[in-house]
Parts: sequence; C-alpha cells; structure tokens
Amino acid sequence: MRSHPHSPPAAHDADAASRDDDAPYLAPGRPSKTRRKQASHDLQDLGEALMELPATKLAKLDLPENLREAIDELRRVRSHEGRRRHLQYIGKLMRQVDPEPLREAVAAQRLPSAKETLALHEAERWRLRLVEDDNALTVWLREHPETDAQALRSLIRAARKDRSDALAATHAGTEPRKSRAWRELFQLVKAGLAGDAAAAPDDEDDSGDPTDD
Repeated sequence: MRSHPHSPPAAHDADAASRDDDAPYLAPGRPSKTRRKQASHDLQDLGEALMELPATKLAKLDLPENLREAIDELRRVRSHEGRRRHLQYIGKLMRQVDPEPLREAVAAQRLPSAKETLALHEAERWRLRLVEDDNALTVWLREHPETDAQALRSLIRAARKDRSDALAATHAGTEPRKSRAWRELFQLVKAGLAGDAAAAPDDEDDSGDPTDD
C-alpha cells in the first residue's frame, strides 16, 4: 500500500492560533473544548455579575466601551433567549479583558451583603435564644454589659406573651398580629451585636428582620 506523507494541518493551526489571539486572557496553549466552554460560561457569569454593580463602581472599571455598552444593554433585555444570546456576546467581548480585577470588584461588592446576612442570622438566633431560654439573658448581659437590662427583660417578657398569643391565634385559625415587642427585641439584639450601645429599637423600623414579611 502506498503511504502518503503526513502534512501538518496548517489551516487548523492557524485557526487555533487565531482563537488564542482572540482570547488573550484565557489559559495559554490549546485548552480542550470542555475547558473552553467552561471558561466561556465563567466569563458570561462574570459579565452578568458586573451588571449588578452600582453605576459609579462600574464606571471605575477599565472596560472597553463596547463591553460597557453591552453590559448596560443587558439590563434592558427581557426575553430568556435574547438574554442568553446577549450573554454569549458579552462573554466573547470579555475575552479581551483581564477578568481578575473584575472578579475582585464583584467580590468586594458582594462581601458586605454576605456580612450583613450573617449578622441578621446571628441576631435572629439570639432573639430566639433569649425568648426560649431563661439562662440566655444572663449570658447576653455578661457579653454585652452596656445593654439596658431592664428594657431587655421587658422586651423578652412581651415577646414571649406575643409569641404565645400568636401560636394560639394560629391554632384557632385566625391571623396572628404583628408583634411590636418581637421586632423591637430583634433591633436591640442587632444593635448590641453591632457594638452600637446607643442605638435604641425603632418603633416603626423593623427593617432587616428576617422573620417579618
């Protein structure tokens, strides 16, 4: 059988090199198709996350104008298919930028939210503990001596009564009323955990209470 000399796939190599040139911030060399697909999805996710940044923070990032405009346009795309295609376009544009500073900007934006969420959960745990466990008051006052002990005791008693009334109303098939003491106890605990001894519970503001719908 006559053998044919093997010639290198020059056109294929040129195409691969072209793709590498088009994506200078992807992993060097020739990543597999799976890795390229994953990298593309990661860039699309990052582009979508950039859309969540406040305009002032987005303006400070070093982005090509076409990418900046594409991110702004994404906010106006409503259809699922249109959004999918636009994210693919953003992912392609993002191959031309260094993604690390962008990831850092997104992480910095999300970090305060994560900390705030943890703080709210911690306040909720303490509220339940104070209402359900008599010994919790002693522990709290030892850890937070600046707390107004009399006000805290009063709120705990009122919250326990309101909770009992709410359970009775639920069992009776009626709508339980919102508990002012329950909300104020949460605010006092949250302020104490934040180290803000001067912050008093706000009668009207129950913002941040994860159990208040």
